[in-house]
Amino acid sequence: MSQGSTFSVQEIPFSHQGSWFGISPVIAEKTVAEDLHLVSHQTGMHPVLRFEPRRDGRRVDPVITADPARLRWRHGGGRIELVYQDPATVRLRGTGLGLRIAAAAGELTPFSGTYLYRDPVDGAHVFTSYETGRRYRVTVLTAGDPVAAGPELLGAGERHLDLPADAAWEVAVEEYATACPPYPATATFDEVARATRARFAAFADAVAPWRSARTPAAELAAYVLWSATVAPGGFLGRPAVLMSKHWMDKVWSWDHCFNALALAPGDPELAWHQFQLPFDHQDAAGALPDSVTHSEVLYNFVKPPIHGWAFGHLRRLLPRALDRAELAETYRRLARWTEFWLVHRRVPGHDLPHYQHGNDSGWDNATTFDGDRLVETADLAAFLTLQLDEVATLAAELGDAAAAARWNNEAVRIRATLVDELWDGTRFAARGAATGRTRRSTSLLDLMAVALGPQLPREVLDRLVDGVTTHLTAHGLATEPVSSPHYTPDGYWRGPIWAPATVLVEDGLRRAGRTGLADEISRRFRALCEKSGFAENFDAETGAGLRDRAYTWTASSYLILAAAHEARLSAQEGRAA
Repeated sequence: MSQGSTFSVQEIPFSHQGSWFGISPVIAEKTVAEDLHLVSHQTGMHPVLRFEPRRDGRRVDPVITADPARLRWRHGGGRIELVYQDPATVRLRGTGLGLRIAAAAGELTPFSGTYLYRDPVDGAHVFTSYETGRRYRVTVLTAGDPVAAGPELLGAGERHLDLPADAAWEVAVEEYATACPPYPATATFDEVARATRARFAAFADAVAPWRSARTPAAELAAYVLWSATVAPGGFLGRPAVLMSKHWMDKVWSWDHCFNALALAPGDPELAWHQFQLPFDHQDAAGALPDSVTHSEVLYNFVKPPIHGWAFGHLRRLLPRALDRAELAETYRRLARWTEFWLVHRRVPGHDLPHYQHGNDSGWDNATTFDGDRLVETADLAAFLTLQLDEVATLAAELGDAAAAARWNNEAVRIRATLVDELWDGTRFAARGAATGRTRRSTSLLDLMAVALGPQLPREVLDRLVDGVTTHLTAHGLATEPVSSPHYTPDGYWRGPIWAPATVLVEDGLRRAGRTGLADEISRRFRALCEKSGFAENFDAETGAGLRDRAYTWTASSYLILAAAHEARLSAQEGRAA
């Protein structure tokens, strides 16, 4: 594990693959606490326990450092360390520094808060949380008992355990449901730390075996993915890479595609689960949910149909061929998702599908939607065309030539209509699905049809390439040009740089043979992540990370682009040799 994988817990939660909780000061959106908390993501994002370092009867401000295996507090020669033993258990030890483990909630009501009691069965102290519906058992592994405040207390009041600063101490904290055997300390603290280090190193070696000094952010990108992965639970019937273990603790139905592609070469089983996960919740109309998480599935919006594009790349990246059953199931799911757009999102007599809101596109507030909200757009037509191509390929492989011909014909019709009806000679416009009004914007979204690559007419491709360059800043592709009156530095899809747009544009350009621009877009985005980490999005002018700072599709996009770049370099070196 390299020195470059140290990180700030202010930005990236300290966690473990499979765990439903992390250790972080971020306890809600835009809310950073003084102390680190155990923050659970079962039934939502909930701070459960507060870890307060103490000396001489008062709180102190420690220096906090983290790497993928250990979290450390240091103050005045004293230290506390925390490691994950397994996804549900952390071990903590301290010398010369005390620790207060306190309920984050200050009040216990009949329907909220945390209750503390001492279990007479094994002598452990247990915090039980209404918000998560789980228990958190603290077992002392050294001599002496912690000083407890508020056991069996109802209503308002302090509930905490104090571990001493004047003696070495060690505890285990476990998250569980109703009951479990007494905690067995079968390994030492350092053995636990070494085992965790080895588990993460094996994951990093699998997903980024090509990493080197040329890719200084690769190991940390792997950690962001590894640590944001949760075990099956609630509505998530598969291991799931959440978008973050901050407040963006869901799987949205296009974000998951980028995580699947990043994982495919090195962890194909986890990659397969990521691609298939939203399809587990496909509704009767064929639609995918907007998002899925532990205790919630939302259908009020959808996300763009990039899944055919993603599946084509996934097949090429997986280290084994998919068997017939896997292809047949994926074909069935992709076909139903495609039919949703063809049947339920086309105005009668129209060839092009429409979005009902910016959220459906994934570009929630892009300037494309400043006019009509229900719009037929070039990006949607392009993504659906690519999906139709992939569905046609699958149908042919599975021996259904008639279905393959139908899908191919639909793809040809939509691609032709896209150019005939939305191209104005210089740029694609959006058209109101109900009004028929056309409107141009300055959003990068209007240029996303470049994802069609070589399928576009040459003159259209040339114009789109020119348009893309106007969005390119020193750090990458601004979603709204910095010269636009609508540009907002922290404006979500009205200016900042985003990972998925970068990957889709880079891929379309590369397939179209515009490799010089594709290389430059890839280089700038990789440099941006190496400088500013894996934020949800980035200020297009300064490169500063914005919003959620530990976003998995950003980490995955870095890995996708870096892996491809390293492969091209290796091929060049091989030819030179």
